Amino acid sequence: MKIIISNTGNLAIYEQIVRQIKDAVIAGELQAGEALPSIRSLARDLQISVITTKRAYEELEQEGLIYPVAGKGFYISSQNTGMLREKKIQMLEEELGRLAAEWKKAGLSREDMTDYIEVLFEEL
Repeated sequence: MKIIISNTGNLAIYEQIVRQIKDAVIAGELQAGEALPSIRSLARDLQISVITTKRAYEELEQEGLIYPVAGKGFYISSQNTGMLREKKIQMLEEELGRLAAEWKKAGLSREDMTDYIEVLFEEL
């Protein structure tokens, strides 16, 4: 897993870390029981404060996405990964609904939208 920090975005650095770890779990890049980099190691790699990394890990722990093991570090929890995926799907469904409404307002058909989505998926 690679975390990329943007200084130009409007998200705080710790929020960027949280979001990218969540996305990695949803995408299956991080599995339940897998170790995360230590707080110090991640801070050093990203060239950020240890406090910032600690805050990101604390938020992930509060949400039940990671858990600490004394003397070993943090690990991905198996408990909330399904719920996290469901929340992400719900958010995407809402966003897709808004986009579909905009396509319809623009006079474009469902077929136009599905064709465009297929092209985007092929480019990924």
